[in-house]
Amino acid sequence: MSEKDDFFENMKKIGVSLTFDDVRLKTGYSKVMPDDVSIESKFSRNIPLKIPIVSAAMSTVTEHKMAIGMAMLGGLGIIHRNMSIDEQVSEVERVKFYLNGLIEKPICVKENDGIESIINMKNKKGYSFSTFPVLDNNKRIVGLITGNDIDFCDNYKLKAKDIMTKENDLIKADPGTSIEDAYRIMKENKKKVLPLTDNNNVLVGLYLFSDVKRIASGESSRYNIDDKGQLIVGAAVGTGKDSLDRVVELVKKNVDVVVIDTAHGDSKPVYDILKKIKNRFPDLDVVVGNISEPESAERLAKAGADGIKVGQGPGSICTTRIVAGIGCPQVTAVYNCSKIADEYNIPVCADGGIKYSGDITIAIGVGAHSVMLGNLLAGTDEAPGEIVFEGGVKRKEYMGEGSLAAMKKYKGSRERYRVKQKIIPEGVKGLVPYKGPLERVIFYLIGGLRSGMGYVGAASIEELREKADFRRITSQGMLESHPRIKITGDTPNY
Repeated sequence: MSEKDDFFENMKKIGVSLTFDDVRLKTGYSKVMPDDVSIESKFSRNIPLKIPIVSAAMSTVTEHKMAIGMAMLGGLGIIHRNMSIDEQVSEVERVKFYLNGLIEKPICVKENDGIESIINMKNKKGYSFSTFPVLDNNKRIVGLITGNDIDFCDNYKLKAKDIMTKENDLIKADPGTSIEDAYRIMKENKKKVLPLTDNNNVLVGLYLFSDVKRIASGESSRYNIDDKGQLIVGAAVGTGKDSLDRVVELVKKNVDVVVIDTAHGDSKPVYDILKKIKNRFPDLDVVVGNISEPESAERLAKAGADGIKVGQGPGSICTTRIVAGIGCPQVTAVYNCSKIADEYNIPVCADGGIKYSGDITIAIGVGAHSVMLGNLLAGTDEAPGEIVFEGGVKRKEYMGEGSLAAMKKYKGSRERYRVKQKIIPEGVKGLVPYKGPLERVIFYLIGGLRSGMGYVGAASIEELREKADFRRITSQGMLESHPRIKITGDTPNY
């Protein structure tokens, strides 16, 4: 038994459960410099993370902009489910098509499609690209339309075949062409698009020079991408009648992981939908949440969960513990659940209660593999919603999924909290400070984590989970831990 285990066993004996402000990490002998530590981890069995941070599946936190930003910084975004299936699928699609290595299923147009209809389709879908292979009725490639072709078109009543680059002027390659070969072919021929076709001239894939160059040059080394060079993204689903239908459509768009997102993960509807998803898609990672007890973790592990989300009531917009009278303080909950999850080799994500970067170090130290953030990310540019002014200060809206406002507005929020008739809110709606670009916020959060790992002497996330030991701290000890002067300078990470 480790010193950490002894610490929590002693707390258990005296009947005390702990949260972040109750503990601090002990320092230890260290040969580790903060800049040299590895912060790679996992969200679930098969979903990697280059930084152990995941954005919450909340309507005021994660849509495609946040998910793109998180993945490009090495983390992961979980698209919320308070939207129709088609809308959520479109959000996932926008993430998956933002960057590409090999595009296995390019978005194509037909040779007789009108230019106006192509532009309308692009705008409706929110595509950030303007390059479309042009196919005939037999799915053979006959040409290519680029953004320049559309920009220089003066008559939108023309058809694709009227303005496209004809097939004879294209450079094509065989299926199975590697990224390295594609890069070489495009450079030699000074072409920015390389269609892959079979012996019948049927389109089977596509490379874009900007994506291939990024991968070949190592520019994407910090991105969290799949083996095709696309950004990794997750999506939340519920337990309702259309949940499996939602998963089916998400899988068609290559979603990497789905999260069964409920207030109480240890419940029959959750197990029912988990079983259905795993039976239909055995290779799809399914993360289940939320729980706070080790017995719940064991039941979910045995039921086939690929990851577990821990946290019932610690969120800044959550009132579950007060309204329902349930829940376990987050540090103890994460420790207890991760001890069980480790036996099944299932990663744990600590969801809620994190106010400072040091809390991330603590959450991982007690056993989490990643943390899920809502409040700390809701004020960024990438979060949905407009900037508002309150007393001359910039702020953004942050709404708990259990708030009255969310439950009135979204079926998904009512389902998450098992509400069928009269609404009993378990959350609130409010404002958070505007924080600017996501990258700036993540920079300081990761910087604090790296610093904490250096103090502990942990060179990796797994080593932090193994080496971390804790000291209980009193309210006066916590008061001592904070500045006790009038702060007059900028404090971006406090």
